Amino acid sequence: MGKRITFIDYIRVVACFMVMLVHASENFYAADASGLAGNVSMLANESNRFWVAFYDGFVSRTSVPLFMIVSAFLLVPLKPGQTMTGFYKRRFGRILPPFITFLLLYTFLPLLWGGMTWQQSVADFKMLPFNFPSMGGHLWFMYPLISLYLIIPIVSPWLEKASAKEERIFLGLFAFTTLIPWLHRFVSKELWGECFWNGFGAFWYCSGYLGYLVLAHYIRCHIHWSTKKKMTVGTVCFLAGAAFTAWSFWWKGVPGQAIETPLLEWSWEFCTPNVLVATFGLFLMFSCIEKETAPKPVTTLSKLSFGMYLMHLFFLAPIATWIIGGDPASPSLPVGIAIPVIALLTFICSAITTKLLSLVPGSKYFVGC
Repeated sequence: MGKRITFIDYIRVVACFMVMLVHASENFYAADASGLAGNVSMLANESNRFWVAFYDGFVSRTSVPLFMIVSAFLLVPLKPGQTMTGFYKRRFGRILPPFITFLLLYTFLPLLWGGMTWQQSVADFKMLPFNFPSMGGHLWFMYPLISLYLIIPIVSPWLEKASAKEERIFLGLFAFTTLIPWLHRFVSKELWGECFWNGFGAFWYCSGYLGYLVLAHYIRCHIHWSTKKKMTVGTVCFLAGAAFTAWSFWWKGVPGQAIETPLLEWSWEFCTPNVLVATFGLFLMFSCIEKETAPKPVTTLSKLSFGMYLMHLFFLAPIATWIIGGDPASPSLPVGIAIPVIALLTFICSAITTKLLSLVPGSKYFVGC
C-alpha cells in the first residue's frame, strides 16, 4: 500500500460531510414529503432561502468534484507496468460489490418500515441494470465515477507525455464547456450539432468529469507554487465561485412559489464555471496541509468514507423527519442550526455503522473497507 497523502484524507472526510450537508439542505426546499428535491421545489420562507443557498450552494456544492479530483489525483497516471485489465480489476473489484449491495438495499430495505410499496420495489429492481433505484438517488454519483475509471487507462498515456501547455489547452476547452449547461438552459437545448438524432455535440469529448481528471493531474504535476500563493489563489477562487453558486439559488428561489428544480438549481451542476472555480480553489487550499500524517480519527474516517456515503440516506431521512417534524417552515431548531445538525448526526451514525460493519469478515464487499 502506498504512503497516504495527508491532505487527501482531510478532503475525503470534509467532502463526505459536505454530501450530507447537501442532502440535509434539500429537506428545506423539497416540494413534497420525500425530503429530497424532486422535479419541483418550493421554499417556505426567506430563512430557508438563505440557509439552503449558504449550506448547499456556498459551503457544499464542491463535494462531488472534490471526490472526482481526489480519485484522479491518486490514480493518474497509471503506475509503471500496470495494465488496463489490472487497473479495472483492482478499481472495480473495490467499488462494484458495495455499489451492487446498496442498489439492492435501497430497492428492498425500505419495505421493512413501509417506506415504499412492493410495486415500487419490483419496478426499481427491474431497472437496476439501467439506473439507480428511486430511494437511492445519491447513487447517481457511482455512474460517472465508473466512467472516470473506464477512461483513466486510455488518457493516462497521453498525460504521461503531455506538456503543461498541452494540458492547459485541454483545460481551456473543458472550462469553455462548463458554459454549456447555461447555454442549454438560456439559449438553446441543442448546440453545435445536437439534435434529436445526435446527442453528441462538438465539445462532447472535452466536457464532463474528464476535465476534473486532467485538472487533478495538472495540479499534481505542474503547479509548484508556494504555500502562500496556493492559499491566496485558492481562497479567492473558492470564495468567488461559491458566492456565485449561492447567489444563483437565492436569485431564483422565491418563497411560497413552486419552481422547477432545474431552474432553481440553474448554476448548481457540477460542471459549471462557478463550481469549477470553487472546486479548484478549495483543492488548492487543502493542498496547503503539509503535515506528514493526519490525526488517527481523520485517517479512519477517510477509510470509512465510501461506506458512509453509500448508507447515509438511511440515517438522514429519519433524522431530518425527527428534527423538521413535518414543517420545514418551522422545524424544532432554527434552520441555520437544523441543517448542520441533521448532517452531523447523519455523519456520526454512518461513521459508527460503517466502522462496525468493517469489523465483519468480508466487509469490503458491502462497505468497501
